[in-house]
Amino acid sequence: MTTDQNSLEKDVTGATIWLTGLPSAGKTTIAYELAGRLRGEGHRVEVLDGDEIREFLSAGLGFSREDRHTNVQRIGFVAELLASNGVKVLVPVIAPYADSREAVRGRHGAQGTSYLEVHVATPVEVCSERDVKGLYAKQAAGEISGLTGVDDPYEAPENPDLRIESHTQTVQESAAALHALLIERKLA
Repeated sequence: MTTDQNSLEKDVTGATIWLTGLPSAGKTTIAYELAGRLRGEGHRVEVLDGDEIREFLSAGLGFSREDRHTNVQRIGFVAELLASNGVKVLVPVIAPYADSREAVRGRHGAQGTSYLEVHVATPVEVCSERDVKGLYAKQAAGEISGLTGVDDPYEAPENPDLRIESHTQTVQESAAALHALLIERKLA
């Protein structure tokens, strides 16, 4: 490896960083902010956006508990595969059920791959005001049902590696807190 290549890829330690939280909590925004920072430091980074995964990898799945579990397991498999090959994988995906998230953590543990769970703990009232995709308005109008945290369950992590209250700090501050955790765990 040349010096130039070495400086561009200073760290080949992969990890999955799963950002869970309600719709419009700020998961994806924080993930992309952190991704830019990590890339700037020379890390290999991928963001597995939940909407993109639903369109390409999990097309055809609905929003039943079983389908949501299948979706999370598919994402977890891809994340672990990338992370085990030296990529920092940021996963801003709701993953509403604790057992689904725990299964992903277990897969990572079995493979010896680092996994961090980050709870973007934004209250539903704030999320419904943000309503990035108009889901809360559609649910309130009776156009959709099964909205996580409103009329479908969201099981918040009891002991996440980090809890971010995005409604009390800027995106940059939220990403910085997550970056600090990665440094603390020797992953950045």
